[in-house]
Amino acid sequence: MTARRVLFHVQHLLGIGHWRRAAALADAMQRAGLAVTVLAGGTPEAADGAAANEGGFATIQLPPARAADAGFKTILDESGRPIDDAFRARRREFVLAAFARVRPHVLLIESFPFGRRAFRFELLPLIAAARQAAPRPAILASVRDVLVARDDPARAAAIVDTVRRDFDAVLVHGDPALIGLAASFPAAAAIADRLHYTGYVAGPEGADDGVSGAGEVIVSAGGGAVGLALLRAALAARPLSPLAGARWRLIAGPHLPAADYAALAADAAAETAGGVVLERFRDDFPALLRRCALSISQAGYNTTLDIVRARARAIVVPFAAAGETEQEMRSALLARRGILHVLSETELAGPGGGERLATAIGRALAAPAPAGLDVRLDGAAATAAFIAGLPALG
Repeated sequence: MTARRVLFHVQHLLGIGHWRRAAALADAMQRAGLAVTVLAGGTPEAADGAAANEGGFATIQLPPARAADAGFKTILDESGRPIDDAFRARRREFVLAAFARVRPHVLLIESFPFGRRAFRFELLPLIAAARQAAPRPAILASVRDVLVARDDPARAAAIVDTVRRDFDAVLVHGDPALIGLAASFPAAAAIADRLHYTGYVAGPEGADDGVSGAGEVIVSAGGGAVGLALLRAALAARPLSPLAGARWRLIAGPHLPAADYAALAADAAAETAGGVVLERFRDDFPALLRRCALSISQAGYNTTLDIVRARARAIVVPFAAAGETEQEMRSALLARRGILHVLSETELAGPGGGERLATAIGRALAAPAPAGLDVRLDGAAATAAFIAGLPALG
């Protein structure tokens, strides 16, 4: 029997979190017998170790687009120029040609219509093509547990209208035992019949040599695009903290600019007896967390799940620029449950950030060890099973 074909549109703009979650979902779907093609709209990530593609899914790289900065207001093309109508037309042609070639049974779109509104120029025609196809594919949205909160009733109403008109289901990659979509999207009740909670999409366990990371302080900056302040503060905090004698391993991320990485490398080399190690990426990151003395990190979806799964003692710094609320909301919930400790970007920034981080390290070490969290972490497999079990729409 011919495998059910899935076309998965993914657009990451700044970090690598969206891509890593999408890759985990695509891997799981491929392993479940689905034939997955990912339309990748961000900068290519496979070459720098940001995602594994162990399941063998196909990828169609669209003309890349990325955010100019953490404000997300300006979208740049691969040459660093703001995208224009010619770029939009070229992308739209790529997307529609891919749809015609793949002829998917399922169209899965990451974030939209809750986010990625800047890409309506290609997503609305893609959805229209799917609705007009015979047979018509199922049209699904893929979203995180927490959306960026917007106090905009008109925008919320437009999202509800789009979901009800165009989407057969919204796959929420979270567990309502921790937080439901309504906490960040108050209009969720109007699409309750479309919502399907998959559980959290925890990434693969990765490699494990059984020893790496033992007793270390693991400082991780996610993709690295906005992680420089955290890495600098960690270097400043080390000699002031109760863990000054431990090895500190700084994982900068693939998108930390080369000049910043070189400056950090020089500072790390100045530390005595190899007390600080600087690296771009570790494919055994989950294993490092299981054995570390402390994790200090940004608070992205994927890193937070790695912390929860490892039961690591942890301090997180939620990304909060340009009105971003997603990481703050999730981190606050987990802090109240004793899973991790939170230091704000404001506390970390500027003079004294290292001292404040060192104080937070002392508090984290003095607190009880983190408890387990009874939430579903099988979201990738559950998503694959849901899609594999969809009835044909005809």
